Amino acid sequence: MQKYKTLSVYLKEKFKDKILKLPVYGGFSCPNLKGNNEGCLFCEEGTSDFAYKNLNIEDQIIEQIKRLEKVKKANENTKYLAYFQSYTNTYADVDILKEKYQEALKHEKIVGLVIATRPDCLDDQVIDLLKDINEKTFLWLELGFQTSNENTAKLINRGYDNSIFEKALEKLKENNIKVVTHVIFGLPSESKADYFNTIKYLKKQGIWGIKIHSLYIEKDSKMQEYYYKNPFPIITFEDYVEAVAESLKIIEEDIVIHRLTGDCLKEKLFEPKWSGDKLKVLSSINKRLSSIY
Repeated sequence: MQKYKTLSVYLKEKFKDKILKLPVYGGFSCPNLKGNNEGCLFCEEGTSDFAYKNLNIEDQIIEQIKRLEKVKKANENTKYLAYFQSYTNTYADVDILKEKYQEALKHEKIVGLVIATRPDCLDDQVIDLLKDINEKTFLWLELGFQTSNENTAKLINRGYDNSIFEKALEKLKENNIKVVTHVIFGLPSESKADYFNTIKYLKKQGIWGIKIHSLYIEKDSKMQEYYYKNPFPIITFEDYVEAVAESLKIIEEDIVIHRLTGDCLKEKLFEPKWSGDKLKVLSSINKRLSSIY
């Protein structure tokens, strides 16, 4: 029996209508890709495969709605969350941020924002802007945390330590802003103990939502280059399913589950090959859960 709350269930309960995330490209960069910084080891420095980055935000939304009507069977009653996904979407002057966010919110079918960013790009001005938005519409922030293991964080060049994350999270919670964190199972040098420590750490921090997926290595990527130079065990299908199921047992219904597997395009996927079968991964996780409870 499923013992966790999915995002789809949460959104259905809140809005009573079908809600979909709609990718929006804001044209932002990332401080971890500036100067001599090479970015996170797993970062491909790309935009969403479905982003219309050559269009302004208003036109992006129009085109995305057309696309989602085809691939997600959206209808005239479907509403959307504008998802600023690629790179660091609070990494700009606050006036520019405000302009971009407001442009997205102008569309009648947009009922809120999802903003992906980093905890080291949330100064007081940005927090004040997010607070204002949060008081007027639905909002959550996504922070790419990946792991609570500080040594792994340095290895993957995350660019900030746990204390930075905790300080940012505290500011966001003080302003009632929902926070979703990304977690990766299968990072170099990590074991199941590390995965569970990360889950317990985030639960203790009181986050609202979580995304879990396995490390997947894209072809011709920095992570593939690292793997060739420093071979490490690729997480197996069985180990991933078990680790996620055990993590969900720890989480129970305290945290909204946004994702339990990744979405790498099959033609880009180097390893692990099994991660390309999303439906099999999800069904196996739920089957494993039924044996736990």
